[in-house]
Amino acid sequence: MPHYIYESRLLKTMAGPICGVDEAGRGPLAGPVVAAAVILDRKRIPKGLNDSKQLSEEDREALYPLIMEAAVAVGVGEASVDEIDLINIRQATHMAMARAVRALSVTAEFALVDGNDPPPLPCRCDTLIGGDARSVSIAAASIIAKVTRDRMMVALHDDHPGYNWRSNKGYGTPEHYAGLKAHGVTQHHRRSFGPIRAILAGQSISPEDVLEGTALTAAE
Repeated sequence: MPHYIYESRLLKTMAGPICGVDEAGRGPLAGPVVAAAVILDRKRIPKGLNDSKQLSEEDREALYPLIMEAAVAVGVGEASVDEIDLINIRQATHMAMARAVRALSVTAEFALVDGNDPPPLPCRCDTLIGGDARSVSIAAASIIAKVTRDRMMVALHDDHPGYNWRSNKGYGTPEHYAGLKAHGVTQHHRRSFGPIRAILAGQSISPEDVLEGTALTAAE
């Protein structure tokens, strides 16, 4: 389970505050990439924080308002499908993270970022591989980012029900592939991603291609 050790070590060398940063939606074929930055109050850390991927949708939804209420500050940023296609998913993810940190109502002195690819943030930062399962600040950010993006995809599903985004959230699942075959590509699909690019080029792809992520992303 994640803990506050990394934050505590940093706070011995600086005044803080320290935020955790994580993203949701780097791999899907459709929808934006969303990032969150969270500054936690050590005395009011909600119980049950964990990597959002290890939690059920119900648990994430239950923790979301607890984090929003207890945190010192929460910032959310996103990069649109157009931005992903323009600058690639890696750069768009970094952009969303920077926007999330800038959206904090309290300026962070330092950021702990999930992964091993440090983004250009408006504050100093360090990366932590598997950070969403190791740092409570990153875990909180992972939950905020995931719930925020999932809600966006549910809203898009209402306008485009043929792809079952309510369930798959834009990832390359068999029903999403079936929707692409039946209804084609929407404005919410990432045209720089391999399967979508192949469809637009008139190529035939199989569900296995989508599930295996064949040529999934544009060059990073």
